[in-house]
Amino acid sequence: MPEERSDTFLRLIRRAGRGRLKVYLGYGAGVGKTYQMLLEGHRLKDEGIDVIVGLVETHGRAETAKLIEGLDVVPRRRQEYRGVVLEEMDLDAVLARKPQVALIDELAHTNVPGSRNPKRYQDVQDILAEGIHVITTLNIQHLESLYDIVEKATHVRIRERIPDTVLTEADQIVNVDLTTEDLRKRLLEGKIYPPERIRTALENFFKETNLEELRELTLRELAAQIDQRRRETPEEKAVGTQDQIMVCLSSRGPNSEKLLRYASRLAGKLNRNWLAVYVQTPSEEPTVIDSHTQRILSGTLTLAKQLGAMVFTYKGEDIADTILRFGREYRVGTIVVGSPTPLPAWKRWMGERSTVDRLIHDAGGMTVVVLGTREEETPHPRPTPEGGDTEASPARTTEGAVSPASKPPVLSNLIGPRGIVIWNQPVRKEIALRTLVDAAVGGRGIGDPASILGLILKREEEGSTFFNEGVAFPHARVENLEHPVVAMGVTRQGVEDLSLEKPVEYIFLVLTPAESPDSQVKILGILARVSRNRHLLLKIQSCRTPEEVLSAVQDWEAQQVVSVVKPTP
Repeated sequence: MPEERSDTFLRLIRRAGRGRLKVYLGYGAGVGKTYQMLLEGHRLKDEGIDVIVGLVETHGRAETAKLIEGLDVVPRRRQEYRGVVLEEMDLDAVLARKPQVALIDELAHTNVPGSRNPKRYQDVQDILAEGIHVITTLNIQHLESLYDIVEKATHVRIRERIPDTVLTEADQIVNVDLTTEDLRKRLLEGKIYPPERIRTALENFFKETNLEELRELTLRELAAQIDQRRRETPEEKAVGTQDQIMVCLSSRGPNSEKLLRYASRLAGKLNRNWLAVYVQTPSEEPTVIDSHTQRILSGTLTLAKQLGAMVFTYKGEDIADTILRFGREYRVGTIVVGSPTPLPAWKRWMGERSTVDRLIHDAGGMTVVVLGTREEETPHPRPTPEGGDTEASPARTTEGAVSPASKPPVLSNLIGPRGIVIWNQPVRKEIALRTLVDAAVGGRGIGDPASILGLILKREEEGSTFFNEGVAFPHARVENLEHPVVAMGVTRQGVEDLSLEKPVEYIFLVLTPAESPDSQVKILGILARVSRNRHLLLKIQSCRTPEEVLSAVQDWEAQQVVSVVKPTP
């Protein structure tokens, strides 16, 4: 079967115009991910493919090290950090070498401070953006949405994590499997860790119950990927239904990360878009709340974006009323909230209800899921060494072509060269919005630009759609508009009158018919996927004209090919 898998990836390589990603997925160090990756590297080399080793961690395993022989290895970059010289993958050298395929181990690795990117998966995304194909390895416990599940099951805190979208967007996923008994046996034989680490590993991370939990998680995640890719068809995406998922965030809510990961998993299982909403009350204006709370809130909203949510900040004095109004406007079917702080007895006697109680009572047709987020007494999690892979083992494969799903060319149908604006100098927010409104409706006879700008500015007053992640989604529903319209702005030096950690580089202005709320939800969902596609955004940044930007969008849409992921017999 390995030769068949190699042939499939070989076909993807030869017909691709962009870099393809293949992930060898396992449930722990020692199942054989690195070994299988190196075997495939040799098979591709035998087929005449230019393969290099970008970085492989052998962890002292002789058989793995032997497999590197015969492959072209890019020397590592040495960097001093706190008086210690560390070695990392040399991203610039890999890009300069420009092979057809790069083998890069341990996708979730955190780079040394001062590197071009904080995480290795971001290095891989830069490599893919240059048209270089990548084969990599990953353990299931490094997925961000599984952090709480893994910690609860194993009492181990995983420090290095990656957004789920990195795995979702892989072109192929190969499950490298091994029974837990065989894995523990290999550990005892010294094939995973040196002798002095074996006993500690057996008593902690490599306990049989832990391994069984992780193995089950791997198989369940693989099944979810298969199901998601099978169900994500253009026809299904074209239907707007009232079943979006919304998670409600608080600046002081406990365990917001747990809430987000749950919502992410739920959205994945139901194959739905999901929204993360923070209601900013007058008492939580940026000028009022302390800097520590602001940092926590910023980190929470950033995590929501990394997990794939469309993030909104709404202003309102009544949190429950604002959430329900938002839910009805954006066609939400399920609301996910954390468990409320119990009200004092005197407030209950006076008939006061918590925000969650009011949501449940007034939700109408929406389902409210209350997740227990209050702190529980649990064994203190132990950090665990993050190991690599080991010698050859049986591998069960799931192959899927490209991308999580194909998407009809909705964006390029709604936007034209006149609807794309590029600013080479810093631009003020209101000028950017006015220019994009003119670009969207000017000369089309579809509305009064001044009135539409007023609708956009009113929406911005409720809560800014300009986010810390470098992207903005100003939008409005317009009476008597016949069809949706999108304008796009690319800023080379950001929006100058906004105080954000990351300059806003992309502004997507969306106008939709007031009579068709589903169309707004659908378009915002598509734009959220666009904003997470590093390959496309890097390509847009290199474009010099609106025509080149539109061409880049059309090329990206053409590559979104539906493929059903199925096991290899």
